[in-house]
Amino acid sequence: MRKLTFKTSILSLAALCGLTLTLGSCANEDIAQNGNGTDNDKNLTIFSTGEEPATRTSMESNGTFYWEAGDKIWVKDDNGTWRQSSNSPLGKTASFKFKVPGKFTKGNTYKVYYPGRNGNQNRVTIAANQTQTEPNSTAHFGTSGDCGTADAAWSNSKNGFAFTLDHQAAYLIFQPYTSNTVLHNCYLTKIEVTSDDDISSNTYTLNPSTGTLTGTGNGKQIVLTTKGNYGSTYQNGFPLTNTSASLTTNGAYMVIKPGTHTLRIRYWVKDVATTVEGTITKVLSSHNFAKNEYVNMEAALDVKNYDGDHYYMWDAQDQYWKGHEWNHGGSQPTLYYYLPGGTTSSDYAKSSSDSRYCNTSYPGYGISNPAIHSCKDLPNVNEMTWYAAKGDPRWDADELWTTMGHLYKGGMWFKKKSQISGYNPNTAYDGTDWRTVFKQHDWTPSSTLPSAADAGNYFYLPALGYYDTGYLNHVGGAGYYWSSSAEPWHSDAAYNLHFGNNTVTVSNYLYRYAGYRVGGFE
Repeated sequence: MRKLTFKTSILSLAALCGLTLTLGSCANEDIAQNGNGTDNDKNLTIFSTGEEPATRTSMESNGTFYWEAGDKIWVKDDNGTWRQSSNSPLGKTASFKFKVPGKFTKGNTYKVYYPGRNGNQNRVTIAANQTQTEPNSTAHFGTSGDCGTADAAWSNSKNGFAFTLDHQAAYLIFQPYTSNTVLHNCYLTKIEVTSDDDISSNTYTLNPSTGTLTGTGNGKQIVLTTKGNYGSTYQNGFPLTNTSASLTTNGAYMVIKPGTHTLRIRYWVKDVATTVEGTITKVLSSHNFAKNEYVNMEAALDVKNYDGDHYYMWDAQDQYWKGHEWNHGGSQPTLYYYLPGGTTSSDYAKSSSDSRYCNTSYPGYGISNPAIHSCKDLPNVNEMTWYAAKGDPRWDADELWTTMGHLYKGGMWFKKKSQISGYNPNTAYDGTDWRTVFKQHDWTPSSTLPSAADAGNYFYLPALGYYDTGYLNHVGGAGYYWSSSAEPWHSDAAYNLHFGNNTVTVSNYLYRYAGYRVGGFE
């Protein structure tokens, strides 16, 4: 994340002071025309932006600004009446002469306001929904919330009152890239930025004294859509074919309110061929995003890959598909059986003589029976109930990940045990010891993601499904994770935590010979 500041040019008054002495009484002359001699414009005064880069309102990657079609300015005249320019540029331009109605005096200095195209007078709207239709373009700045103020002083009859705009928004420049060949076939469709405090609103005010945006909004999220119109080159989004930062490939720009923010950035990526669309998340540490500067957000995009080697029957010595792994030419199924291309295999363990078979020990009714092999270091059933009941589970339907060569999304966020009040391995959330009694319970998760500021207190479990008699089930739709506790009422069952989009359950669902995931808890 690199920060650069726009170098604004301050209008020199030295020459103007000398001119004032020369003009004498003419210096205070009231004017109501722009000096071009046309009847249509005789009641209009020119406010000219000159030639300095900082006077413009769309931006190049090096900080150079331009005015865009539809841009207008506001000025209070000598009567204190708000006046909006009667004209605006017809297209991108380095400088412009705005024509403003009202009474203005040559010897006075006037505050110029640019509130953006969705603002009014000195009131600014930083849009919660912004759209960029092609890479490396900031033509959307005017409608997104770019804004600024300036002091305008008399220059000459040709240029009228000259001003240099001081921008009062902050700007993010996104430059995603990836070395993941799976993502090279995907498109960037939008960028979602969520903050711990407000970054967008329609309640901000341009403060002429401090040169800042004042007021507090309630918009903590901005979504920048990165797609062109139907039939255009970028109708599917911006490409992700670059292995290093490239503004021309997919450079994207966002306007935000200045301030110290903790941001979570979700890059939305879509595989057009499979229609799978999801997110790749980056959480940034707190940073002061100052006015009139841009922060360069270069981001290496990748998705978390989960191997196929951590499915086990309960407490087996070896993993479910040892000797038959998919990435070694084996028969391990890698797709949900009911999907096109889904397969099954009989190469799974069928008896206790196989080291991949489940632990079959059963010391008796109501006796705690902990794991001794692959599941011995997992949370026990009591701990699983704390994650489910007090770990604030939150379903994430969009975070992308891969397993066994395929792209998926879906999983659950849980609080880390260090963040769970009362967490106790010796008793469950209800005060009893589930290791010696049979109980089960369901909880309803939230569908709201952890806040950007709180994200570090959670960990993520993907919905990796499970194997049963050689079939891969519910991958991408549900997660199944073993505990270290056998279930004390039934000799062929063990406790586990499983979840989907609307439920989290701790129970003895299925038998010990199911192939659930081992590990992942924090």
